Amino acid sequence: MRICHVTPHLPPDQAANALLPFHLGSWARARGDEVSYVAHPPRAAAGAEGPAPLPVTLPGPVAWVAPRRRGSAIARPLKLGSLAAAMHVMRRIRPVLAAADLVHIHSNGLLAEVAALAASRLRKPTVLTLYGTEIWHYRRRRFRPDLFTRAYRSATEVTFYSQGLLDRAQALGLDRPALSVVYPPVAPEFRHCGAAEQAAARRALGVVASPLLVNVKRLHALAGQRYLVEAMPAVVRAHPGCCLVVCGTGDLRAELEALAARLGVARHIRFLGLVDNETVARYDMAADLFVLPSLLEACPTVALEALACGTPVVSSDNPGGVELGALFGPDVTVVPREDSAALSAALTRFLGAPRRVLQDTTTRIERDFRPAAVDARFRAVYVRAVSAGGGRRLQPDL
Repeated sequence: MRICHVTPHLPPDQAANALLPFHLGSWARARGDEVSYVAHPPRAAAGAEGPAPLPVTLPGPVAWVAPRRRGSAIARPLKLGSLAAAMHVMRRIRPVLAAADLVHIHSNGLLAEVAALAASRLRKPTVLTLYGTEIWHYRRRRFRPDLFTRAYRSATEVTFYSQGLLDRAQALGLDRPALSVVYPPVAPEFRHCGAAEQAAARRALGVVASPLLVNVKRLHALAGQRYLVEAMPAVVRAHPGCCLVVCGTGDLRAELEALAARLGVARHIRFLGLVDNETVARYDMAADLFVLPSLLEACPTVALEALACGTPVVSSDNPGGVELGALFGPDVTVVPREDSAALSAALTRFLGAPRRVLQDTTTRIERDFRPAAVDARFRAVYVRAVSAGGGRRLQPDL
């Protein structure tokens, strides 16, 4: 089968809607399918429509489409810039979509929405995968064209990153047939380790502090690291050797470092910046607890990765954290968002009697969240979409 992924991001961008299309393409190519992409250039190479230098080898060719620029003061009110950008995208991507048996569209935005329109006109079966912001911030436009709602309604199949996201879509009036949940995959390097391997991981990283807290997230207001830093003084009073390691980069780093200094906990917090997956996995293995104080999540892959390493999670009551709490029970503690006191109390309480995750959590991760399971679920979605769309018939993998 010839599969074309349309996505706003590809590696080296680290967004979920960059990594999942890359993984899906790699799995499909290994199975013998042909894969192509339509994408915006990575942020590091923005501005050019030619091939971008990538640290990874993509499993298929890419048609790069530069993001649209804002129009003039006269054109903006008339939407002339949007119309011109849409026409440019349509011309650029139509030949790529025409060569595909199935079009898999990721997220929203002009690129995804024009691709959905083009695929519909070409009578191509389409799969639309939604990651979070498209639904959390959804608002039906009543007095101008609503390309996202049209893309959503016209897709052959729609998949969601979490059950909470699907439920939210239905609550917004976006119910329709052929909706399903496919959770994100957890990479093999995030593997379960017990107490002995945890100690070995600490030695390998040169970590002498104990207990160890880990947070992995871009330094952004929605990631809520401010509340974690504010929680640290109480945690340190109860556990003087405690250290928090934050893996991630972003504009808030200087502000968070200044906050830690004002609160007197700067020596207990290490900001590592952007960290590769293998190093993140080692920190997840070494940690006593993974902390996710985000204000908004659909399904936080970083928390799943920590659980896969055997490390329990404390999360705020963002939708994804609540869902993981329901899935994994006592291994995911949920506290109110934007509540530093509740967060510090939960951290202090757990660190008083630290433990690794329960066997049920490890079993569920291996059964439902590993690449083979996610690949099989998307393969089944593809089979249904191609069959319903009148394209080439496929046999589901057994």
